Amino acid sequence: MAIGRYYEQQHFYAAALGRYQEVVHRFQTTNHVAEALARIVEVDLKLGLVGEAKKNAAVLGYNYPGSHWYKVAYDELAQSGGVPGVAPPKGGRPGFFGTIVNAIF
Repeated sequence: MAIGRYYEQQHFYAAALGRYQEVVHRFQTTNHVAEALARIVEVDLKLGLVGEAKKNAAVLGYNYPGSHWYKVAYDELAQSGGVPGVAPPKGGRPGFFGTIVNAIF
């Protein structure tokens, strides 16, 4: 995570994204996965990948619905215009994806 944060601060977004994805895939049992997913959303938005950011936020919301990192990712998406007109997360399931589905239908 520390190396990914460093790469992100230096604006090496592809390298940071690779590090964060490595945390999610190889270290699934650590307490850093929620942060890694939130940082992936952040980097996706910096790269202009709003669709990918939404998908990763959905994974974060489903697996960590009440976490601080879920709120951080949601706020990033809301500021980028990725989730217009949707109420902020209240904690508990169904998370980000369920909120989007409920807002659409």
